[in-house]
Amino acid sequence: MAEKEEVKLLGIWASPFSRRIEMALKLKGIPYDYVEEILEHKSPLLLALNPIHKKVPVLVHNGKTILESQVILQYIDETWKQNPILPEDPYERSKARFLAKLVDEQIITAGFVSMARADEKGREALAEQTRELIVNLEKELVGKDFFGGKSVGFLDLVAGSMIPFCLERGWEGMGLKVITEEKFPEYSRWVKNLEKVEAVKDCIPPREKHVEHMNYMGERIRSA
Repeated sequence: MAEKEEVKLLGIWASPFSRRIEMALKLKGIPYDYVEEILEHKSPLLLALNPIHKKVPVLVHNGKTILESQVILQYIDETWKQNPILPEDPYERSKARFLAKLVDEQIITAGFVSMARADEKGREALAEQTRELIVNLEKELVGKDFFGGKSVGFLDLVAGSMIPFCLERGWEGMGLKVITEEKFPEYSRWVKNLEKVEAVKDCIPPREKHVEHMNYMGERIRSA
């Protein structure tokens, strides 16, 4: 390894996809430079590094560009071995990846993208659909502090950055209560545990500002 490694992250403060990368870097104790992007005015650097999707996050490590948040998390875990993120057991690892995909594909679609376009009645139906999907996470948390067991792992970073610290702010802006402690006690306990982890807490966007941002994102989806 070089004396000083180049580790640079291009992200957006409100993006769960870039926030989870910051959480991982902090958990691993990796120094990095952060470049804040602007949603409507993407920098020439971002467009040069990610010309296909033109999205954050982008990780640059010693001149190499790594794209897509779940791929970046796995790259970080394989490159820096301390404080492992992915489970060692192949079955547990495959399960974490499957549920992470559920979060980033189905839960975000039903729980925000489709919801932003729907009327009041449609939103209630989508809220119920989202609850049914989150039940899969609720079951996985029984008897655990985190999805990773006693420590924060891959699925904690993916689901944590997306649901409690992003989608819940979107639901707040829509006037919806999708998750209750009564229906999801394991999830609620897990969120409280996450909020105590310094590396996670440091990367949670400020609530009020984030609710405004999620309202704005909902408007963008509706007008697209």
